[in-house]
Amino acid sequence: MARQNVAEQFVDILVRAGVRRLYGVVGDSLNPVVDAVRRTPDIDWIQVRHEEVAAFAAGAEAQITGRLAACAGSCGPGNLHLINGLYDAHRSMAPVLALASQIPSSEIGLGYFQETHPDRLFAECSHYSELISNPRQMPRLLQTAIQHAVGQSGVSVVALPGDIASEPAPDKAWQTALVTSRPTVRPGDEEIDALVRMVDEADRVTLFCGSGTAGAHAEVMRFAERVKAPVGHALRGKEWIQYDNPFDVGMSGLLGYGAAYEATHECDLLILLGTDFPYNAFLPDDVRIVQVDVRPEHLGRRSKLDLAVWGDVRETLRCVVPRVRAKADRRFLDRMLKKHADALEGVVKAYTRKVEKHVPIHPEYVASVLDELADDDAVFTVDTGMCNVWAARYITPNGRRRIIGSFSHGSMANALPQAIGAQFTDRRRQVISMSGDGGFSMLMGDFLTLVQYDLPVKIVLFNNSSLGMVELEMLVSGLPSYGTTNHNPDLAAVARAAGAYGVRVEKPKQLAGALKDAFRHKGPALVDIVTDPNALSIPPRISREMVSGFALSASKIVLDGGVGRMVQMARSNLRNVPRL
Repeated sequence: MARQNVAEQFVDILVRAGVRRLYGVVGDSLNPVVDAVRRTPDIDWIQVRHEEVAAFAAGAEAQITGRLAACAGSCGPGNLHLINGLYDAHRSMAPVLALASQIPSSEIGLGYFQETHPDRLFAECSHYSELISNPRQMPRLLQTAIQHAVGQSGVSVVALPGDIASEPAPDKAWQTALVTSRPTVRPGDEEIDALVRMVDEADRVTLFCGSGTAGAHAEVMRFAERVKAPVGHALRGKEWIQYDNPFDVGMSGLLGYGAAYEATHECDLLILLGTDFPYNAFLPDDVRIVQVDVRPEHLGRRSKLDLAVWGDVRETLRCVVPRVRAKADRRFLDRMLKKHADALEGVVKAYTRKVEKHVPIHPEYVASVLDELADDDAVFTVDTGMCNVWAARYITPNGRRRIIGSFSHGSMANALPQAIGAQFTDRRRQVISMSGDGGFSMLMGDFLTLVQYDLPVKIVLFNNSSLGMVELEMLVSGLPSYGTTNHNPDLAAVARAAGAYGVRVEKPKQLAGALKDAFRHKGPALVDIVTDPNALSIPPRISREMVSGFALSASKIVLDGGVGRMVQMARSNLRNVPRL
């Protein structure tokens, strides 16, 4: 039997770790590994058109499956393209192993063609980033990288020169058992005692939940019922906590809605459950705060804590719920639920009423119809920007649906690449990319990947010919919008030219039929929906300074002759502006 080379050993270890696909773009330094994949039946090479897409796809696959996923880039420019998707995976706590192939080992440090130092470049977006400079480092270095990615829920990067990959693997290389799942973490008795005592002493408790509540829905509901607590959530907590939740008061933050802001500020004990919510301006500074998180580095970095609890949300609540005294007073909870219902009636549903004749189509209406027609177990991948708003406010979670986006890193162009990774995990599951025209066009080349692999991803394109969120940011800052307009072709025609199903929708009455037809189509499909560029998201809380900035930008536009646009914007958003 022929002796394995390093590339073959590398691929075998990936397979042992549960990796089933390696996303990437081939290149000379990567060729030994790609050839090893070709000859290994339990793993596939997924050819994308841009390495950034490879990293986003791997990150999405890891988030869907909970298992290690992998991507690869050739030396220099090839693996540099991975960096944005790897940042996103790392900040989303998705276990991803990235192979950054390297120039010949004898030339490192000598300014060789395409030379970079990936072991240094990726250090900030990984738990582990190292160079294999000698075959004898295998398989220990790769196993160590895998343990870091899985054990710490993030990215590991291995740089491998092409010449080293082709060399024989060590004769008597030892292999350890690989860790492929994380343990649960129970807090210490002292922290549990302190948390129980603080809950018992509080009159008004609010829970604010993030993605760390995954798998803990039942425990959070039992806790909320026992202490009569309203439950708010961050965007990444939506899919895990909003469904079947009689205590729901919505979402806080820049994209928020409902009464979550009031509930977190009017309580006397705020408990942050599995959230690293970054917008500390939306968190109170005059109430007692407890934070529960499995990642100790998250504790206290957003708010001044009265108690830090290091542990899984589920295990922590299993310890706490039986011990806290049941509260009978529902007045605070009921008041917050009433505020939340009023907010939903007055704001979130505003654009979904009487829109049958509104052209261009309101994007909120599109999201509302999409929510009704999508499968109960659909995976939604969501572009950063206004699509985040529409998904946050209109896509209904149910415990089976998934909602994935660049919610921590905030990258453009994430939805299509993430849909690729999500669809490869299960071709029979409905995967819907909620794409903006700006994000879609940025990585539009990988629409061809859908066609090449006949992936049945459905792209619902919110096409307002602008960078809508950036435009809003400019307006709130007191600036007229500039450089935010996109001149787009008929993107449905582009889809058809690429060999996919494509349809363009310009009138509301066409929308439901077009979506149904696209969903019935067995291959990739794109629905290009012309939406109202004047429909802007209004945050749940608006400061006088923000309103002043908006008014200033409006006056600047009027002075520039853009009064018609401001009238349209006022008509589009009048019902959404809360009174100060």
